[in-house]
Parts: sequence; structure tokens; C-alpha cells
Amino acid sequence: MEGEARDKALSEFLDQFYLAVTPEQKAAMLRDEPAPTGDARLEGLLGAVAEYLAHQHELPDVPGWAFSPKRYLEHAWHASPFADDGAREYLTFSSPAEFASRNIFTEERPLRRARGPHPSGQ
Repeated sequence: MEGEARDKALSEFLDQFYLAVTPEQKAAMLRDEPAPTGDARLEGLLGAVAEYLAHQHELPDVPGWAFSPKRYLEHAWHASPFADDGAREYLTFSSPAEFASRNIFTEERPLRRARGPHPSGQ
């Protein structure tokens, strides 16, 4: 899967996850480990996404596969193609713990979607 296809697949997954009605449905969507991608950044990102979604939606647990060593990057990745020094500093300090612990630095609310939950819970 290449760049745009990966982005589309993640976007579609998030749309479906946010539309799931019950915590059980959401947890079931995270349960199975994704197939290996061969891309270290994507492997780390998938672990971060699973952990972040489980925490944000107060699911009973984070799937164990999310904590596999391959889900952690050796080198920092500032997940923005436009990250200059100032942007990298912002991303470093704004990243949620689920991402930062994996050496992935992104914005404060990295998985926002138009159909996603709003901060006010509405």
C-alpha cells in the first residue's frame, strides 16, 4: 500500500470507528493486529492509533499488539511534510503520549475527522 492508499485506508478506518455505536464495536475494530506493512513509520503509527483510540474512547483495554517492539520507532518522526524547526518544536511538545512514546510527533489532536467526535462530546 503506498502513500495515498494508506492515508485513505486510515481515513476510512477512522470514519468507521467513529460511527461505531458501542464500546464493544469500537474495541472489536482494534482487536486484530494489522498485517505487516514493511514500513517502520506505519507500524509505529498503527500502534499509536490503536492506543490513542482506546484511551480516548475509554475502551476496557488497548490491544496487546499495539505494544509490540515493532510499534516503536528508533528515530524521531515529525509527522508533517512542512515541519521546519519551529513546527518540529511545536509537534514535539503537543504530541499525545501515545504517539510521543513511540517517537512520533504530531499535532495535539492527530486523528480529527469531520465525522469524528467533537471535544465537547457532542
